[in-house]
Amino acid sequence: MRQTQALLPPPFDRLAAYPRGIVGWITELLRGPLAYQHTLLAVCPNSEAVTRAALEAAQEANAPLLFAATLNQVDLDGGYTGWTPAALAHFVAAEQARQHLRIPIVLGLDHGGPWKKDVHARRRLPFEETFQATLRAIEACLDAGYGLLHLDPTVDLELPPGTPVPIPRIVERTVALLRHAETYRQRHNLPPVAYEVGTEEVGGGLQAEARMAEFLDRLWDALDREGLPHPVFVVGDIGTRLDTRTFDVERARRLDALVRRYGALIKGHYTDGVERLDLYPRVGIGGANVGPGLAAVELEALEALVAEARRRKLPVTFDQALRQAVIESGRWKKWLRPEEQGRPFEALAPERQRWLVATGSRYVWTHPSVLQARRELYQRLAPWCDADAFVRARLKARLLDYFRAFNLIDFNERLQAFLPH
Repeated sequence: MRQTQALLPPPFDRLAAYPRGIVGWITELLRGPLAYQHTLLAVCPNSEAVTRAALEAAQEANAPLLFAATLNQVDLDGGYTGWTPAALAHFVAAEQARQHLRIPIVLGLDHGGPWKKDVHARRRLPFEETFQATLRAIEACLDAGYGLLHLDPTVDLELPPGTPVPIPRIVERTVALLRHAETYRQRHNLPPVAYEVGTEEVGGGLQAEARMAEFLDRLWDALDREGLPHPVFVVGDIGTRLDTRTFDVERARRLDALVRRYGALIKGHYTDGVERLDLYPRVGIGGANVGPGLAAVELEALEALVAEARRRKLPVTFDQALRQAVIESGRWKKWLRPEEQGRPFEALAPERQRWLVATGSRYVWTHPSVLQARRELYQRLAPWCDADAFVRARLKARLLDYFRAFNLIDFNERLQAFLPH
């Protein structure tokens, strides 16, 4: 049994062969009889704790769960989690069996495209090299049973800095990625998958609504000419950023109206920390990604454990090890504001240092020194508490906030009434 089928328990397993898979089926409902009522939740699996907690929360919510893994997180080189696509699929399937989960689970690729992997951008790889690496990653995702692929060729480091990628080029490369995925999938007799396109990044050049409309017109025409499937999600700039708490409701409504004309749904990224999440379903947002904010929740839980250990006079070094690993990784630099560029970490304002450590923690959870310090923290607290369960409980509580706001509690029961016979 392939991984996609294994992650769809009865009665949802009958949807494995549905056109564009279970995600295609659910999004059809969200554009039809269930319109403006629900938003699907996609979680970035940026740590083992987050991944386990997401599964536990989805089971308690009785709702489908989507995972959205970037190439930085999960790739053939292991990413910063240490997982390849196959390893992530194995981990999730093992957790599904261990926890006796009866919920639909869909693995997904997030921002799959040239130069979307940090190491490719830092090395400024030639286009063909980074493009071929993306194709290999897509193949690995399909082999692992991923059910949703976000294809995002909106970065082009061969253009002058600040130059938007021409829309015809974005369309051409999106079609090339999708064509390759479909050719590979069919050649290897793999189940249908759903596709996601577009970007929320301002640098991607699609934030202007007129450019988004032109992109969709050109893309749909190109896909039709080649007989390729249409994407079910279009990622749009709805005003969310990693360090904001609001989203642009009216812009979201306009993008929803635009995207639905193409038979797709708008998908919001950077949903972490957004207030009024309950408005997402009402304005038609079909899916939402969360991830970096969960790293902050995980860190806060670990800081509470460190404080408890120190209250008990136990020697722990986790917070120092984490801070040092984040600084040495250099990845905090990608989140610097313009006025902070070029400044050493220690010269930044204390609140900015704190934010950058929280945001950057996900990059170094698997760093040897951080792993060792975390094991020692858990061991020293073992006589008084289950530290691992404490961290997962904090994460699960936050994730359930999303399930509730997106009207996903017992969504599986509602979905079953629409299952094809």
